[in-house]
Amino acid sequence: MLTYLRRSAAQVAFVLLGIALINFFLLHLAPGDAAQVLAGESGAATPEYMEALRRQFGLDQPLYVQFLRYLGNLVTFDLGYSFRQSLPVSELILQRLPATLLLMGTSIGFALVAGCSLGFLAARRAGKLTDTVISVVALLFYATPVFWVGIMLIVVFSVMLDWLPVGGMTSVEANLSGLALVGDVALHLILPAVTLGLFYLAIYARLMRVAMLEVYGQDFVRTARAKGVRPRRIAWRHVLRNALLPIVTTLGVQLGSILGGAVLVETVFSWPGLGRLAFAALFQRDLNLLLGILFCSSVVVVLVNIAVDLVYTLLDPRIELD
Repeated sequence: MLTYLRRSAAQVAFVLLGIALINFFLLHLAPGDAAQVLAGESGAATPEYMEALRRQFGLDQPLYVQFLRYLGNLVTFDLGYSFRQSLPVSELILQRLPATLLLMGTSIGFALVAGCSLGFLAARRAGKLTDTVISVVALLFYATPVFWVGIMLIVVFSVMLDWLPVGGMTSVEANLSGLALVGDVALHLILPAVTLGLFYLAIYARLMRVAMLEVYGQDFVRTARAKGVRPRRIAWRHVLRNALLPIVTTLGVQLGSILGGAVLVETVFSWPGLGRLAFAALFQRDLNLLLGILFCSSVVVVLVNIAVDLVYTLLDPRIELD
């Protein structure tokens, strides 16, 4: 285990270096910079003013110098300064991180539990009406755009029924605290979490069904049936555990990519998370902030992949860490 973790740490360093290199130069390929945005907003886009802004932000330096300075900051865990927000990037990320973690954790948890349960039920009822209904519903959720689902949920549950709030994270005007605040945040969380979770629910349901049907066809399951083991015990003790391996793999991949879906959901529901912050930073050409968000997301992806390898060994003792 220790050998694997040491080797993984060395690999992580090279991966993060490559990610930082790609993110930096890819973002700088786009036309425009923060100086142009600020000058355009102030209405004073004279050449002298633009030059002063670029000199203030360090944008007058050659690109390789900017990149070396950026790497030096990363080594010291300094994500830079957002000249657009007038705050350190790390502070801005920490302000928005709890909201994003709450949304991601709730949506993935809902999708994982509900999706695996539906997939398990569909596999147990393979070829029957239950299996057909679950498969059709999962395909419908998978094919429907996330933003459209969010808008429809707002129309039905917020506008027509007036059961849930339209957007935001809290009711600012209510000035709540304690348990009342927790309940208010939970109400605001329902629609965005369900919107983001329905797409992943469909993936887990379909994947769990396929994985379980594949395991049902293996020799050790046929042997258990021949010994007279009850079908329910076979499903829970033999089939389900082996079918969870592809679920864990998919979960590791989606935890890294869910920020892309969070951008749409947080924008639709005005949720104050990292996705909405990244969306604003992109349009404002706030490259330091955008680089910081992308780098933190990359760190999460790398760490999640290491965690997936460790979970594999718990689910299947035959798997060894190389």
